[in-house]
Amino acid sequence: MTDSPWTFAAESSNVGAGDAVTLVDGTTFVICEPSGAIPGHGARGLFMLDTRVLSLWQLTVNDAPIQALSVAPSGPFSASFVGRIDDPARADASLVVIQRRHVGRGLREDLDIRNHGSESIMVRLRLEVGCDFGALFDVKAGRETTHHGAVVRSEDGALSIEAPSGERGLIESVHIVSSTPRTRVEHNALLWDLWLEPGQRWTNCLLVSITAGGTPIEPSHRCGQPIEDAIPVSRLRQWRDEVTSLETDNATLATAVNRASEDLGALRIFDPDHPERVVVAAGAPWFMTLFGRDSVLTSWMALPLEQDLAQGVLQELADNQGRRTDSATEEQPGRILHEVRFDRTSARLLAGANTYYGTVDATPLFVMLVAELARWTGLTPVISALMPAVDRALEWIETVGDLDGDGFVEYQRASPGGLENQGWKDSWDGIRHQDGSVAAGPIALCEVQGYVYAALRGRAELAAAFDDQETAVAMLERADVLRARFHERFWLADRQWYAIGLDGDKRPIGSLTSNMGHLLWTGIVPADHGPTIAAHLVGDGLFTGWGLRTLASDNPGYNPMSYHCGSVWPHDTALAIAGLARYHCDDEAHRLTAGLLAASAWSGGRLPELFAGFAADDLASPVPYPASCSPQAWAAASPLLLVRSMLGLEPNLLTGHLRLRPRLPPGVHRLALSGVPIGGSRLDITVTEEGVDLQGMPDHLVLEIDRR
Repeated sequence: MTDSPWTFAAESSNVGAGDAVTLVDGTTFVICEPSGAIPGHGARGLFMLDTRVLSLWQLTVNDAPIQALSVAPSGPFSASFVGRIDDPARADASLVVIQRRHVGRGLREDLDIRNHGSESIMVRLRLEVGCDFGALFDVKAGRETTHHGAVVRSEDGALSIEAPSGERGLIESVHIVSSTPRTRVEHNALLWDLWLEPGQRWTNCLLVSITAGGTPIEPSHRCGQPIEDAIPVSRLRQWRDEVTSLETDNATLATAVNRASEDLGALRIFDPDHPERVVVAAGAPWFMTLFGRDSVLTSWMALPLEQDLAQGVLQELADNQGRRTDSATEEQPGRILHEVRFDRTSARLLAGANTYYGTVDATPLFVMLVAELARWTGLTPVISALMPAVDRALEWIETVGDLDGDGFVEYQRASPGGLENQGWKDSWDGIRHQDGSVAAGPIALCEVQGYVYAALRGRAELAAAFDDQETAVAMLERADVLRARFHERFWLADRQWYAIGLDGDKRPIGSLTSNMGHLLWTGIVPADHGPTIAAHLVGDGLFTGWGLRTLASDNPGYNPMSYHCGSVWPHDTALAIAGLARYHCDDEAHRLTAGLLAASAWSGGRLPELFAGFAADDLASPVPYPASCSPQAWAAASPLLLVRSMLGLEPNLLTGHLRLRPRLPPGVHRLALSGVPIGGSRLDITVTEEGVDLQGMPDHLVLEIDRR
């Protein structure tokens, strides 16, 4: 993984906490006040490479602060802040201040000061700047970030701040340059003295850049360059032109899918070492980096929209696949990473390095996604190049991932700095017994065994497509053995559901959880048990009316405001919906779909990362979870999986089939996708109550439609 900053493209509305405004561009983001100010306290700041490079950015006019009037976003990375300067002697303020801010590998600020009064005005502008080089998670957690010894230098109206020599991380210095030659510098402030006649305006461009690893980083938006020519803007245009579009008579669904498309574009990041390679980050603003589990699941859900995300995620994960054994980072040969970070404190939090491998599910999910991408694209050179990584991952599953050789993949952290729980419910208390007690490891999670089952079947399909029948048969046999042993050990006959896992003593962890929806999605559940699982998923213990609780409400450990013990995660519900559709439990799938879409309507179509597990008949609207990401990748992609589940869309270029099983839920009478990429073709798929219409169907595919 390169240590240079990744870049970012596309569209998302501004996000933040409270009245904060957030602009995001890859690993660069700014959180500021509605006035545009970064006040020097709290979590506000300009961040690059997981480091706060501006902790203070305070513009005053004649020693008066700017009174915010409006914020006008123009993409995920740009906004215009409009303010005025109060003058007690006049009823109407005559001085208007416009700050046009553009974020990307740095910051560009276009200042526009206008005198709308009838008199000439002397104006003294003062911009105080500061940098504490605070680590991202120290800032987010509110920990002390003051670093003594930073050196402030000025030259020719420019200002530089150098990190303390003994505390330097990847970022060594921050530079602020003004385009006007009339700039003065006093200590940590830039100053300008102006005389504005009536109707006159003054403009200036400020550029904030960094030096990292001994290399100056050039901002994406440069002074003097038309904004529309910047790389992030051109990538935004291309994304909107190329992705699949949707039309439907259901306004809530249309809004959610449109928001999903825009937010996924906003969460893309580009590897500078491979400019053609795009991946999806986990969430804005705090998790704009590559994750294993999150990026795989998100790009899987996004396949009907486009396939470059899945391809880039797989290539990046394969390039960073574990090669050695390191207990500190939990790297192991064949293992797929959990998270990548850049700054020194994040490295400490991630057990001493910038890449941390402590996840149990990313490795089988990686294999699943390779097979699924091949079903959508065929055996491309990309798929062929990924096969060695696939087999290394399967070797990890069979050997190192199975800690005790019992045929199940387990996890237990290898160092005190690692994650205690390494499935998707990775909070320390996320896995609980039926009595509410926290389970002790090593833990074999139920859904991970489902992922392994699907990975083995996917590898069998790939082997058959490569005409390797021996491997195909071997993988299917392994899958069948796993399925039988899984049902034997995890099925709780007295409760009629699957345990969430086996604890360190191989006892079933018998609490009722949403994880069973993942089991349906992978296909590991016997067909005759599908309806039983479906009934639990829509029961009062798990289903809130908005989505699935992570833990049933009658469990002693249930807390609707917890992170993983009773909250609702939209991606979790979406995967359950896909699983229900797979097992033809259409009524239950439609109930969950209606709930999730209703929840999206309360947030402008954007599903949050998670929300509280209160029932819909208890509180009239979903209760937000504090500090959740917005947008967050797999939540953003969830409406796309809902659409795929409604259509029953299953292309398989490995076998030469395209299957549709359309089941439109109540309230949706027409669903049309235009430009769906399958193989080298673009399909238009329209489903109404009268039937199905396909345009652009490739001749080499056999169409199968279940119209029942």
